[in-house]
Amino acid sequence: MGKIRVASKAGKEGEGTAQGGARLSRKKLDRGLVCIEATYNNTKVCLTDMDGNLVTWSSSGTLGFKGAKKGTPFAAAKVGEHLGEICKTLGVREVGIVVKGVGSGRESAIRAFVAKSGAGISFIEDRTPVPFNGPRPKKARRV
Repeated sequence: MGKIRVASKAGKEGEGTAQGGARLSRKKLDRGLVCIEATYNNTKVCLTDMDGNLVTWSSSGTLGFKGAKKGTPFAAAKVGEHLGEICKTLGVREVGIVVKGVGSGRESAIRAFVAKSGAGISFIEDRTPVPFNGPRPKKARRV
């Protein structure tokens, strides 16, 4: 994730990061889908268009949190704020939210995203996988 050079017509060179705003500002989205995966160890948030094509993403690990701090609600809120800022630059006005996982950052990521982006929520869906019959039971005890 090094720096890339951006050359303009006047010959001036600026520097932007590899996930910089120059590449994102060209795409304009009216509606999007925010997918939140909250595990015990990390929180990942991605923004897609309505067809499911990825536009941008972020996680608590990419923001610099390490170890057990990645799974906290505070780290999830920071991830939601970061993606909310990107959504504001893209012009997203309405989002649907899909949540997956049982981690502690589920709700805080949603709240921070909505507060920072200002986008309206069309739906919130929980797609956490639930086992139908669970694991195999223990063997019977022989005495």
